[in-house]
Amino acid sequence: MMDPQHIENLLARVQMGDRKAFSELYSATSAKLFGICLRVLKDRALAEDVLQDVFVKIWNKADKYRVTGHSPMTWLITVARNQAIDRLRARGPVTSDIDEVVPIAAAGLGPEGQAIAADEARRVIACLNELEGDRAAAVRGAYLDGQSYADLALRFNVPLNTMRTWLRRSLMNLKECLSR
Repeated sequence: MMDPQHIENLLARVQMGDRKAFSELYSATSAKLFGICLRVLKDRALAEDVLQDVFVKIWNKADKYRVTGHSPMTWLITVARNQAIDRLRARGPVTSDIDEVVPIAAAGLGPEGQAIAADEARRVIACLNELEGDRAAAVRGAYLDGQSYADLALRFNVPLNTMRTWLRRSLMNLKECLSR
């Protein structure tokens, strides 16, 4: 590691446009400043690009450095860190090309599908209401509630074959109603 006094001397010479001092400053500090840029940006090529900008800034603004008793490396590191953060902000948030994004379909029906389903439900309910009360209840029990034919026969106190006939005829009436 270089002596802070030597770096201050190099910066003072860079302020006066001394290219040799600038080259020596680059050799002495570029590895550390590159590491800072790389840590912020996490991209080697981008960090190299920013490091170049950092040294351009140091060349142009070396007169801004003031001897305050702090390490001159602190000033150089601050310049590098701020330049890397500026570059990071300029890139903006990471986004994907709209053509590369997989379309995400909403679960369930869309507005048009919901409207069609609601219309179909209204038609089925209207047709069920056209059936006799016990027949409509048997259809609801068998096809909406999952009751067995035997359970429905017991519930309505009719023989099992009668229940089958009720359901078959009710389904035929529903089919006719829905086809209108």
